[in-house]
Amino acid sequence: MAQIFISAGHGGLENGRRDPGFIVAGLVEADILIQIRDLLAEQLRERKLPFQSVPDNLSQAQSIAWINARGNREDIALEIHLDSFANTMARGITAYYIVNNAERRRQAETLVTKVLQRIPTLPDRGAQPDTNTALGQLDFCRQTVPGAVLVELGFLTNAEDRTLIQNRRRDYALGLADGLQTLLVGTSPSPAPQNPTPQTPTTPQAPTSTPGATQPYPEITISLNGRIYGERGVIASGNAYLPVDLVDQLKLGLSQSSNIRRITYRGITYMRAVDLREFNIAVSWDATTRTLSLRSLTGLCPGQFDQINSSGVTTEVQLKLFLKNSNDKALGRYDELPKLYRQEASIEGINYDIAFAQMCVETGFLKFEGDVKPEQNNFAGLGGVGSGAQTASFETQTLGVRAHIQHLKAYANTAPLVQELVDPRFGFVTRGIAPLVDQLSGRWAADPNYGTRIKAVLRQLYESAGIL
Repeated sequence: MAQIFISAGHGGLENGRRDPGFIVAGLVEADILIQIRDLLAEQLRERKLPFQSVPDNLSQAQSIAWINARGNREDIALEIHLDSFANTMARGITAYYIVNNAERRRQAETLVTKVLQRIPTLPDRGAQPDTNTALGQLDFCRQTVPGAVLVELGFLTNAEDRTLIQNRRRDYALGLADGLQTLLVGTSPSPAPQNPTPQTPTTPQAPTSTPGATQPYPEITISLNGRIYGERGVIASGNAYLPVDLVDQLKLGLSQSSNIRRITYRGITYMRAVDLREFNIAVSWDATTRTLSLRSLTGLCPGQFDQINSSGVTTEVQLKLFLKNSNDKALGRYDELPKLYRQEASIEGINYDIAFAQMCVETGFLKFEGDVKPEQNNFAGLGGVGSGAQTASFETQTLGVRAHIQHLKAYANTAPLVQELVDPRFGFVTRGIAPLVDQLSGRWAADPNYGTRIKAVLRQLYESAGIL
């Protein structure tokens, strides 16, 4: 029988120090997760289900390596987390799975459903692909050999979720145990009667092979930039894989990358298709024709994707549609913003696509759920000047966008400004220190993943516009 791996998402050592996770109202995320994990372990033990708990002193990378050293593709790996958000109204359970994997989506949906049957007052945020996270991917979902799902059990910053987390930890454990038992053996005990949330129906999936299995991997068609590739790909553990020869033709320099999942089948090495997204290859799946579609970046010069000193390629309409799909209320107040970003950035020689993506990160797609208020017209979280100064404010949206572009230009190059200076902190920047998006991390924001978050939104923008 396959086995289960369970991990508490925090509490281990990161850079030599214990990672407590979020701390809200005196509650430490790591402590709560370890308690729920231990209760889950008791349930799995009582049900005689084979499982292993990841040691609490490991970093995230070490936890993944620990699981991979003991598991295989038919096993199940679960990591639990809690969430935190500036908007204290945000609440509910979410399960994340690797994008474009129907089997992992089914597993994520099952786990959410079973928890909700135990705690029906917990809002359902659903099963979501890991591309919906701030970083655009989750290592636990992508790098773990067993089928992996990461579950956010609720928000510590929401009072109602916090009450559930404090008082119903055993029910969380019971729900997760029900879900894992269903996934492992196909059955789970009925929860206590209480108006359960109905399970989301799922589409039946074709069986897939696992390493060592006698049956062949199912074959699939591969389309590259609209043309059918001569060689076929395969489906393994619910993921699409493509021959390494095709990857070599894309000239992405991935042959030595340790983050690309590989398999060898019938003398041919294959690479997992979804991993190519991080190298600006759009990956999609057509279940009807069983076709894996790959689309390389079009309309940009090589290496331009993360170059702040470059030109944007989207249209005003594409920017508006992307914004509307992310926040359907944004265009009511900010209908002119896409045009302003295109105009102001083009004048200063800055990539307006990057600036627009950064604005989406800073404002939460113009929801302004942090310290900056909409009336400040501060779209980039710019600070003010002077002792005790608050975040900067601008009289108009035009001036707010102009200040954002000028601050980006200060980081990206040493060229003089074309327009009159409105950025209050332009003179404090070491000119030209950060021409690449990743170099904004730790400078524009303390977050070491700040550049990665911007690139994740930029990649989503290009995918929605059909550019990537």
